[in-house]
Amino acid sequence: MQRGLRNNNPLNIRKNSTQWQGLRATQTDPSFFQFETMAYGYRAAFKTLDTYRNQHRCRYLADFITRWAPPSENDTSAYIRIVAQRARLSDVSMVDTRNEKTMCDIVAAMTFVENGVEADMDQVKEGWKLFMQL
Repeated sequence: MQRGLRNNNPLNIRKNSTQWQGLRATQTDPSFFQFETMAYGYRAAFKTLDTYRNQHRCRYLADFITRWAPPSENDTSAYIRIVAQRARLSDVSMVDTRNEKTMCDIVAAMTFVENGVEADMDQVKEGWKLFMQL
């Protein structure tokens, strides 16, 4: 099973000082957060992307993906291309991080890039509900 799925962290959010809701009490992965449920992993992804918009001025799909998967660590142009195609957007599509359909499509596409498997849309939507409970 892919690491992101094993960790209930489908977008492979790296460990940092953030104290996310839904973290497993014991974090055994040395590099990536581990969540109690996939929904909490998706919530963290939605929150992170929303932070990119509000604090880092990401506006276009390519902005978000470039920040998420920088060229120093990834084939960012391929990542953008795959997410855009799967989410039925272009790299210059403006992203509204409060639009449920757009964000669920983007995060599902990112899950595919990160793990090589289709996202479970019920889990993605559960993560969205948790995110919107701000």
